Amino acid sequence: MDILRFITAGSVDDGKSTLIGRLLYDSKSIMIDQLEAIEKQTRNREEGDIDLALLTDGLRAEREQGITIDVAYKYFSTPKRKFIIADAPGHIQYTRNMVTGASNADLIIILIDARHGVIEQTRRHSIVASLLNIPHVIVAVNKMDMVDYPQDTYNNIVIDYAAVAASLGLPQVTYIPISALHGDNIVDRSERLSWYEGETLLELLENLEVQTDANLVHARFPVQYVIRPQTGLLHDYRGFAGKLISGIYQKGDQVTILPSGLQTRISRIEVGGEEVEEVFAPQSAVLHLEDDIDVSRGDVIVPSHDLPDSTQELDVLLCWMGNKPLAEGNRYLLQINSRQVKSIVKEIRYKLDVNSLQQEALTGTVGLNEVVRATIKTASPVACDTYKHLRVNGGAILIDETSNVTVGACMIQ
Repeated sequence: MDILRFITAGSVDDGKSTLIGRLLYDSKSIMIDQLEAIEKQTRNREEGDIDLALLTDGLRAEREQGITIDVAYKYFSTPKRKFIIADAPGHIQYTRNMVTGASNADLIIILIDARHGVIEQTRRHSIVASLLNIPHVIVAVNKMDMVDYPQDTYNNIVIDYAAVAASLGLPQVTYIPISALHGDNIVDRSERLSWYEGETLLELLENLEVQTDANLVHARFPVQYVIRPQTGLLHDYRGFAGKLISGIYQKGDQVTILPSGLQTRISRIEVGGEEVEEVFAPQSAVLHLEDDIDVSRGDVIVPSHDLPDSTQELDVLLCWMGNKPLAEGNRYLLQINSRQVKSIVKEIRYKLDVNSLQQEALTGTVGLNEVVRATIKTASPVACDTYKHLRVNGGAILIDETSNVTVGACMIQ
C-alpha cells in the first residue's frame, strides 16, 4: 500500500483544519476517546456540532485564537492508501512552516472561501507551491453552504484561479466544490452539489497516481552508510547502503562516484539481503562496486552517462527560517541528502516578494520568513541538480553550526 503526502493551505478561516478533521471523522479514522475529548472541548457544543478543527489545532494558542500556528501532521488510511497530512498555517508570518510542510508533499490542497474567491493569500500559497515544485494541486472551493451551493459562484472562482495557475505554470490542477463543515463532497457525494459530476475529495486522494511522479530517468544514489563487517565469513565484504532517490540501477552499469569523479561498475546489488539484478527508486539497497575505491557517506553514485552538477558554488532560492537575521558572509553547514559540508553565504542578490514574485532590493539583513536569491559557496564540491529538474536532489538546508538548528531551506536554481 503506497503513501500519499499532502498539505492543506489557504487564508485564515478558510477551513483547513476543519477539512482535515472532516476527512478523519467521515473516514472513521478518529479513536473513540479522542472523539469524546473533542466533544468536551468543542466551542460549538451548545449548537450540537463537533468542532473538528480541534483535531489538528493542538497548541493552546491555536485553540484560543482559532488559527493554525504550527504545522500539524495527521495520519490516516483507507483500504486503498495511507495518507500523511500536513496542516500548514495561513498567516504570512508562518511562511517557513508552510515551506517545511510542503517540501516533501506530493499534492497541495488550496482552499478558497466561496464568499471571498481568489485573494492575495491564495496567490501567495500558489506561488509557494510553484516554487516548491509540488506535482499536483487540488483547489477546494469551501464554504459552499454559506452561499447556498450555486454553480455560478464555483465556476467564477475556477475561471479566476485558472488564470493564476497559468501564470505560475502549475501542473495538473483539479477543482472541487465542498463544505468541510457539513461534509459535502468530502467523503460522500453531496445532493446539494448535484451539478458537480467529478469525484469526491477522498476519491481524488485515493485515485491520484503518485508512483509515476518518481523520476526513473536520472539515477541518483546518495551513500548513507559503508558496510564493512570485517568478520571471518565476510572478510572482503564492502557494500554501500542507501536509498535510490531517483532512477534505476542494474548490475554491470558503469557509474561515477561524486565528488571524486572516479569511475567503476556495479558488481552486485542487494535488496533486503537478497541479490537482485536491478533496483529502482524509491527502494533502499546495497550496491557493490567492481573496484576497491574510496567511497564515503555523502558521496553520490550516478550513471557515468548522466552526471549532475558537481560544484562549490550554488545559486539558490533561500527561505530564511532562523530567528537570527541572515547576512552576507554568515557561515553555516549545508546539507543535501546525506552530504554535509561547511559553507558561506557569498552573496544575497535580491529579496523575492512571495505575494507577487516581484524582485525587491535588499536593505540590511534578511529576516524570518523572507525569501531571497543567494549564492552559497561550499568548502568542498556537492553533487546536485536544479530543484525544478530533479526535486529530490535539488533541495538543501542550512544548519547553524553552534545550535545545530535548521535555519534555511534552499532550492537550487
